[in-house]
Amino acid sequence: MNGGDRKKLAEAVEKGPQREREHRVLVLTNTYAPHKVVTWDRAITMIYTDKVEVVEDTGEVIYRGKDGHVVHMPSVVRLKKAPPRMKRAVKFSRMNVFTRDQFACCYCGRPKKMSELNYDHVVPREQGGKTVWENIVSACYPCNSAKANRTPEQAGMRLLRRPVRPHQLPMMGPRFDPREIDESWVPWVRDYFIREHVA
Repeated sequence: MNGGDRKKLAEAVEKGPQREREHRVLVLTNTYAPHKVVTWDRAITMIYTDKVEVVEDTGEVIYRGKDGHVVHMPSVVRLKKAPPRMKRAVKFSRMNVFTRDQFACCYCGRPKKMSELNYDHVVPREQGGKTVWENIVSACYPCNSAKANRTPEQAGMRLLRRPVRPHQLPMMGPRFDPREIDESWVPWVRDYFIREHVA
């Protein structure tokens, strides 16, 4: 692709419709392990700066050059070089709490979509509970509402899984709801989820 085509592609990306802007792309490591998720326009930049190669695309044409060069919407790309290794503690976040708890409510045990989960203070803040790994669990909204501002013992509810600070998470690649992944990603990410969460 020459400089003129790159400029026109950049303009096409800038003018892309909102539906396309919401399209996400799975980035694999050079050894084909899930690494992270990026926006489609970021993926296009990575392709044309020679950082990644396209593994899967949607078939949708997002740019057609005068010389016949066609650019398809990517869905899965692979890094050409190994990503830098980063050793750090697991960050406390809502997504990481859900990942630690395997996207299931810690009171009823039912697997849930991310949109159906909240995080719950085992010891409520009103009773001195802190927002830390050891006091936060995933809870579905009905269980969270039933427990209210009480401890599980006070609410007569059983806590199925004691909260702990994880040294690592089950999925070492990108963090996303396993029930809402793109169909084209499944062959690349299914081994990173517990089987019933992908079904």
